Amino acid sequence: MTSTPDPSALLAGLDLRALAALSGRVDLPALLGAASRLNDRQLGQLTRMLSGQQDDHSSLPAPDGDFLGQLGTLKPDERQTAADVRAFMEAHVAPIMNEYWNRDEFPRQLIPELRRLDLLRRIWNEDGTRKPNATVLEGLITLEACRVDVSTAVFFGVHAGLAFASVALGGSDEQKAEWLPKMLDLEAIGAFGLTEPEGGSQVSQGMRTTCRRDGDRWILRGQKKWIGNSTFSDFTVIWARDVDGGEVRGFIVRAGTPGYSVEKIQGKTALRIVENGLITLDDCAVPDSDRLQNVQGWRTTAEVLKLTRAGVAWQGVGCAMGAYELALAYAQTREQFGKRIGEFQLIQNHLVHMLGNVTSMLALCLRLSHLADAGDMRDEHAALAKVVTAARCRETVALARETFGGNGILLEYGVAKHFADTEAIYSYEGTNEINTLVVGRAITGLSAFV
Repeated sequence: MTSTPDPSALLAGLDLRALAALSGRVDLPALLGAASRLNDRQLGQLTRMLSGQQDDHSSLPAPDGDFLGQLGTLKPDERQTAADVRAFMEAHVAPIMNEYWNRDEFPRQLIPELRRLDLLRRIWNEDGTRKPNATVLEGLITLEACRVDVSTAVFFGVHAGLAFASVALGGSDEQKAEWLPKMLDLEAIGAFGLTEPEGGSQVSQGMRTTCRRDGDRWILRGQKKWIGNSTFSDFTVIWARDVDGGEVRGFIVRAGTPGYSVEKIQGKTALRIVENGLITLDDCAVPDSDRLQNVQGWRTTAEVLKLTRAGVAWQGVGCAMGAYELALAYAQTREQFGKRIGEFQLIQNHLVHMLGNVTSMLALCLRLSHLADAGDMRDEHAALAKVVTAARCRETVALARETFGGNGILLEYGVAKHFADTEAIYSYEGTNEINTLVVGRAITGLSAFV
């Protein structure tokens, strides 16, 4: 005959799991008497174990960064686009992203899979004009991509935003007819060459890459740095200053053009799946037919940047939302000191702070995108969104990484990549300092630029 262990002995040794397993065969008065000697924390553990809550997570809320249901207020086609991208990221990107992060390489096999989604035609018309809700759709694509992997969103943003917009806004009818259909189908991948080794924020005033007319061709000299997609793109839009008049011009430089070379930038700690290149133009000869015929100096460049800047703010929302959802799922399952860490007040404080950031960032970017699609977005509106979302994203992913403890620096848990990528979001497409001065000038009427 098997004897039943003494509940007092089990409680004295804090073998609560054994006690819970025996709860149907324990003398209740003896159990209550023994439990009277437990402190509040131990009593809480015992209660959860006896009720089966310790190992049952099915009743817990699923992690969801859209706490106020803002995405549910969108149009059906917008919600469908978000759902399509979410499914694509979970099926095709999530399983391989850590491998390619370690390889410092973009998984080119994703391009045919992306082609099937036909995302560009949800944003752009065949003639290079934009859909009525293009900025909202771009934002949702960016959000859902960045929830899983920011690098994938950057690949898409460079091609479908910066490069496509350069041809759509600056190209002739013949150039648009040649390039836009292939870009819409992802059969020709574009890159955007503006930033230089010695000029990021000041490139508009200090562009060192030059172009010089030589008969029916142009000779390009200089370097461009941090150019995403350029190591495998079919062409790169190069912006250069005309030595004969100082005007900024744009060129379609095809891969393999003599005098054009790309060196992959190594040793990055953020956006490692993005292949950034250092482009060297050494007397690179480009036919005049590949000069973007309708570029109106820097004004066209600025229009391209304005058109895509809202997307960078959305990157911060998606990255923060992904980090929050990972942290919440972890807090619901990870146990320390005999309880799930989500039951500790300090962890709940972290989670609520993160959720507040994500919720406000999402509201800000939705409003910004609606302004853009209505034609009412100004530079300072986009700049404010970039300032706020980049800073709040930085704070959110730091709290998320902290929630994971030591596991937060391991790729396998997901949050480490968000933590690293946030630093790139904070610094590119206008540093937060520069964007702050843009907003400051707008609200004060006074310029603080040097």
